[in-house]
Amino acid sequence: MTHRPRPAFTVVELLVVIAIIGVLIGLLLPAVQAARESARRTACTNNLRQVGIALHHFHDHARAFPSGWSGMPSASADDEYDEPGWGWAARLLPQLETGALHDRVDFRTPVFVSNGSDVHRGTRETVIPTFLCPSDLPGPTESARVFDVGAEDGHDEDGHDHEHEEDDHAAHPVDGGDLATLCRAAKSNYVGMFGWARSLDDEPAVGDGIFFRNSRIALKDIVDGSSKTILLGERSARLGGSVWAGVIHGAESARARIVGVGDHAPNSDGHHFDDFSSRHPGGAVFVRADASTRFLSESMDEDVFHALCTRAGGEVIPSEP
Repeated sequence: MTHRPRPAFTVVELLVVIAIIGVLIGLLLPAVQAARESARRTACTNNLRQVGIALHHFHDHARAFPSGWSGMPSASADDEYDEPGWGWAARLLPQLETGALHDRVDFRTPVFVSNGSDVHRGTRETVIPTFLCPSDLPGPTESARVFDVGAEDGHDEDGHDHEHEEDDHAAHPVDGGDLATLCRAAKSNYVGMFGWARSLDDEPAVGDGIFFRNSRIALKDIVDGSSKTILLGERSARLGGSVWAGVIHGAESARARIVGVGDHAPNSDGHHFDDFSSRHPGGAVFVRADASTRFLSESMDEDVFHALCTRAGGEVIPSEP
């Protein structure tokens, strides 16, 4: 009797097939990741557009955009003037279909009270999906979109006390590390535009953008043009958490957690916490005062970015970024 050999792959053929599959996976994986990031960026853009439209609804009713945060009527940088501290996003809750949460807020009482009667804890820790970028990663102390807020340790409010060291973002996070925990708060990835030529640390009530302490900026005040002025932008949680509730008295970089400073282009090397940033490759999403959304490149000209950050700077933007 004769025995015919059973057909089978040789070791060489099997290795060739595995190599081909590996090459195909290597080619497809970046495309899949790019498609997923594109979907996440679209969702982020839609979130910002909703917030921009909500701000216009608020403007139609109040004849001005909400204050960056509420405080005593003084240009002083003293922390005592920042309370009660409720921010622009907290005023938008009815326009974002979270009116029940808005009704729980006593805007006369601070966002955080350290004497044990923390009446706004549940409100402050409520996660609002509209304020979140799907591309962002958890911050240093974040869990389920709620994070431990770092207590103030003496650094300057806006994080610029080290003369723009290249590694400042790694050396000085605002949550975790050596910082004690002050309280917990829900995360937000969207912060208002304070401007860029004024100091958030020294002049919190005189920003040259749209949002600052007790601001009441209307469209008529944006003389540079609503389509040429940034209203809001992104902030990643790489260095710590931003919040929607408002200024948390006693927190590290408390004001910078609800507004951003535009002295650097988005995602700049050596960026500070108060800069605008995102996990999107190449830049960040912004909404302008006309409620239009744009993705601004991290390599854009810094002078052009500065011009977009002010409401009445009189700058001429040479080209549309």
